[in-house]
Amino acid sequence: MKAAVYEQFREPLTIQNVPDPKPAKGGVVLKTKACGICRSDWHGWMGNDPDIVLPHVPGHELAGVVEEISSEVKKWKKGDRVTVPFVGGCGSCEQCESGNQQVCDFQFQPGFTAWGAFAKYVAIDYADENLVRLPEEINFVTASSLGCRFITSFRAVVDQARVEAGEWIAVHGCGGVGLSAIMIAGALGAKAIAVDISGEKLEFAKSIGAVATVNAKKEDPVEVIKEITKGGANVSIEALGNPEVAFNSISSLAKRGRHIQIGLLEAKHKNAAIPMNLVIANELEILGSHGMQARRYPQMLEMIRQGKLAPEKLIGKRVSLEESAEVLTDMDNFTGTGVTVIDRF
Repeated sequence: MKAAVYEQFREPLTIQNVPDPKPAKGGVVLKTKACGICRSDWHGWMGNDPDIVLPHVPGHELAGVVEEISSEVKKWKKGDRVTVPFVGGCGSCEQCESGNQQVCDFQFQPGFTAWGAFAKYVAIDYADENLVRLPEEINFVTASSLGCRFITSFRAVVDQARVEAGEWIAVHGCGGVGLSAIMIAGALGAKAIAVDISGEKLEFAKSIGAVATVNAKKEDPVEVIKEITKGGANVSIEALGNPEVAFNSISSLAKRGRHIQIGLLEAKHKNAAIPMNLVIANELEILGSHGMQARRYPQMLEMIRQGKLAPEKLIGKRVSLEESAEVLTDMDNFTGTGVTVIDRF
């Protein structure tokens, strides 16, 4: 099959012909129909993920059709239209048994623990535990955009932050994660403030539901957020992965506010500073958000079917597998708006 491969970290990807994957016990092979290009893929290419073994094929935001199944798979058949969370639970560890497959002790992650979907075919383990059936109304490109950024934002806003109608939510960083969070918060009746340094991205954020914007390049985001909200945001989401932005996100909260960290920080910034005086004095919550369980997809898919969520609006560009190599390596420049998806293999 054709795949985009990197042989060394931080070195260019090349398009190669590699052996077709085979399903593991309890697994399937999917024919890839679409795959998002995510900043998490860029972190992996940079060498920030210890699970990656070289050579490697990235790609974890995927949708496709079941092509081959192992004999142990009970719920799926060839031809089924599916997507999958970027974290696959094993189904039997303590975390999975408690319903928290997104932090499985033996998690399977296409594009990280195994080769991913920058390829014509991709193998997915623990299929019965993790595959999600796609409604006919949702096309493959839209479905692929859900696989990391949208589902992570959905769980962050709905489950972790417990956002309620009327609350203020400040979203720091208007890439795919941040824009998803803004859309989801608006659908729940919350008031989203978009924070970024790009005027273009802030304008787009307004078009999908942000009630206010802050250009952090021109003004102090903490001061402006407190002014807009008259005291601070109830919820603040860091969707970029920057230590200064994370500090500002926590600092912009109202008393008893909730900070949700989604953005991945580069390895050199993993021990970022926290305004612990504010955490204590204002009884703030600091929570992480790492994907979403397959069992939580139905609520999100139903909101999409009802038109309450429109993730297709977040698709910025479609590219070929050949074009994906340059797009991935250029991600640290934060060019373009919305999600880029590979739809030609």
